[in-house]
Amino acid sequence: MKGLSEEGGEMRLNKSEFEYYVGMYRKTVFAAALCYVKNASDADDVSQDVFFKLYTCGMTFDSDEHVKAWLIRCAVNRSKSLLKSHWYKFSEPLEKAENKTYYDTRQTDGMLKLLRKIHKNNRITLYMYYYEGYSLDEIAEILGINANTVSSRLRRGRLQLKKLLLDERNDLGDELQRFF
Repeated sequence: MKGLSEEGGEMRLNKSEFEYYVGMYRKTVFAAALCYVKNASDADDVSQDVFFKLYTCGMTFDSDEHVKAWLIRCAVNRSKSLLKSHWYKFSEPLEKAENKTYYDTRQTDGMLKLLRKIHKNNRITLYMYYYEGYSLDEIAEILGINANTVSSRLRRGRLQLKKLLLDERNDLGDELQRFF
C-alpha cells in the first residue's frame, strides 16, 4: 500500500489515505454489514468499527483490492460478532418500536425487502457476486469457505429469490383478481 507513515515504529495510514479508503469502500462495507444485520443503524455501527480497525491495524496491504477484501472480511466478522452478542440477542428489534420512533420505510421497498428475507449466508454471497463482482474463488477466500460452498450458497440464494418473486407475483395477481 502506498504512502503509509510510520509512527512510533508502527505503520499507520495517514489522514488522506484513510479518507480515500473510507470514500472508496464506505458503501461496500455498509452493504456487506447490512446483509447480515438487516438494520441500517447496526450496519452503520459495524462500518464505523471496521474503519476504525483499518485506521489502527498497522497492517500493510498489497493493493486497493486487498484493502477492499480485508474490509469486507472485517465487516462480515464484526456483523457475526454483533449478532452473537448478549445485548443483540436480548434487545427489542426496531420493528417492535415502530410506533414509538420515526422509521424510514423507503429502504424496505422492492428488491431490498426480498433480499432481507433470504438466509444471511446466501444473501452476502449473492451481494458479493452480483454487486461487487467477485468470482467464486475470491468470495471463498474472503469468507474463508470452500468455493463449492460459495457455489451452493449462490444456487440456494437464487432459488430463494425466485420463490419470493413468484410468491410476490402470485399475491399481486390475487389482489388484481379481487379488484376486478
